[in-house]
Amino acid sequence: MTATTRATVEEFLQRLGDGDPDRIAALFGEPVDWRLDWPDEGHPAVPWIRPRRSRADVSDHFRTLADFHVPEKRSASIDSLIVEGAEAVLLGEISQTVRASGRAYSFSFALRLTVENSQITRFHLYEDSLTVANALS
Repeated sequence: MTATTRATVEEFLQRLGDGDPDRIAALFGEPVDWRLDWPDEGHPAVPWIRPRRSRADVSDHFRTLADFHVPEKRSASIDSLIVEGAEAVLLGEISQTVRASGRAYSFSFALRLTVENSQITRFHLYEDSLTVANALS
């Protein structure tokens, strides 16, 4: 099970780097247990942060996220990838540049994924949401 989880997470990271929202979403099971460290009502400056349940929702998340940022100026680094059974935790840093303002920002993150039958069924992202909101406000 650990090998399948690791392979699925590595494929997710590859697809995330490629930037195709539909290919990213194809790795997710339905329904998906989706959570970002924001209140359910989200934040008006950050429209991609809202509850998600389906592959279509996941695709919309990554598409909207990309629409608000400059793709050539995004980066992510993974400091740790811990896999045990169906669970994976990634620790790292993300840097983005807001398309509308040109404002760059970075934050550390922790991402918890659960993989079942080679599909991601849990996506819980913990990030510095204040930094993100401030960059887009």
